[in-house]
Amino acid sequence: MTEHRWQLHAAVTAIVLIALLPTAVSAGELRPTRAQEPIAVTDIAGRHVTLNAPVKRMLLGEGRQLYLIASLEPEDPLAHVVAWRTDLIAADPATYAQYLEVFPQLAKLPSFKGQEDSLIDIESAIIQKPDVVLLNLEAMQANKDANSIEKLAALNIPVLYIDFRHRPLENTEPTIRLLGRIMGREARAEEIIAFRRQAMAAVANVLAAKQPKRPNVFVERIGGYSQDCCLSFGADNFGRYVELAGGHNIGSDVIPSTFGQLSPEQVIVADPVHVVVTSADWQAYVPGGHWIPLGPGADLQVARKKLEWFVTRDAYAGIAAKRMRNFHGIWHQFYNSPYEFVAVQQLAKWIHPDLFAGLDPNATFAEYHRRFLPFAYRPGYSISLSDSQ
Repeated sequence: MTEHRWQLHAAVTAIVLIALLPTAVSAGELRPTRAQEPIAVTDIAGRHVTLNAPVKRMLLGEGRQLYLIASLEPEDPLAHVVAWRTDLIAADPATYAQYLEVFPQLAKLPSFKGQEDSLIDIESAIIQKPDVVLLNLEAMQANKDANSIEKLAALNIPVLYIDFRHRPLENTEPTIRLLGRIMGREARAEEIIAFRRQAMAAVANVLAAKQPKRPNVFVERIGGYSQDCCLSFGADNFGRYVELAGGHNIGSDVIPSTFGQLSPEQVIVADPVHVVVTSADWQAYVPGGHWIPLGPGADLQVARKKLEWFVTRDAYAGIAAKRMRNFHGIWHQFYNSPYEFVAVQQLAKWIHPDLFAGLDPNATFAEYHRRFLPFAYRPGYSISLSDSQ
C-alpha cells in the first residue's frame, strides 16, 4: 500500500469509528466527567456547607430522594449513590419495582432502616465514606440532638438538608437547584423547574381569569393506614395543593401546622363538597388494610372498590360530598416528591371539572416521565367516584 493510500485508508477508518461512537457509548458516558472542586452551598435549613462537587458518592437519608436523583441523572441514577434508607421499598413498592426493572443493581445497594424524622445511620456513613449525606428537613432536630452532624463533620462528611414534604411549594425548587449544583446537573435542574412552573401555570392562569367559588374540601391523609379519623393537612402540603387547585382546605381552619387531625364532628360541620383520600399500597405496613393501592400500574377497578369503603365512614354522614359522590383517591407520595404539580392539576380537575375539562394530569406526568425519568409512565395515580376523573 502506498503512503497516500495508507493515509486515505486511515482517515476513512477514523471517520467510521467516530460515526459509530453514539451507538456504542451511552449518552451518560459521553457526558464529560468534571473534576471535583470545593464549592460552597446553602441547604434548605439555611446552613452554609462546603463540599467537593460534582459529588461522586451520595448517601440518601430517605429512599424517596431517588425521585429527584433519577430526574437529574436518568441514565444511571445509582451511579453515585452508595447507600440509602429502605422506605421506598415499603412505602412505594410499585415505583421501586419500576426502578428494579431498569436498574437491577438497586436490590444490592447498601441500605439502612429508619423513619422520616429519624437519625442518620452513622455506621453506614462511616463505611461508605460519602461525599455528602442528604437528609430530610424533618430529621434535623433528631440529628441535632444527637450531634450527628458534628460527628460526620469530624469524618469530613458534609450533610445537606432538603425538603419536598414539610413546605414543598417553597422548598422543592431550591432543593432541585441544590442537587443540580452538587451533581453537576445545573442545566437539567432548570429544565425540571421550568416544566413544573408551566404545569402549575396551567391551573393558576385559569383560576386567576375565572375567579370561581372555592368549595370546601377535606383531605383524609394516609387513608387506610390506620383506623383513625380524621388525619389531614393544615395550610401546607396537600392543604396548599387544594388552595392552588381552586378549593378551600377545611383543615387549614383547624390545624396549625402541616399535619394534624380533625374530629368527625368538625368534618360534618364543615360539610365538604369534596373528600380527597391520600393513599397507596401499604401492604408492607398494614396487610389487608383499607388503603387504596394507588401508584404506577395500579388496577383502578380494585382502587375504585376500595375507595367506596371511605364513603361509609361516620365522619362523612350527611355531607355534600357523600350526596354528590365526590370522593376521590390520590397517590399519597405526591406529598413527599418533586411531582406535586400533578396533584394540583388532578385536584383542579376534580374541584372545577368545567374549567379544567381539557386538562390532562396523566398526560402531564407522562411527558415528565418522557423527558426526565428512566422509564415510561404507567397510569394509576388517582381514582374518583364522581363522573369527573
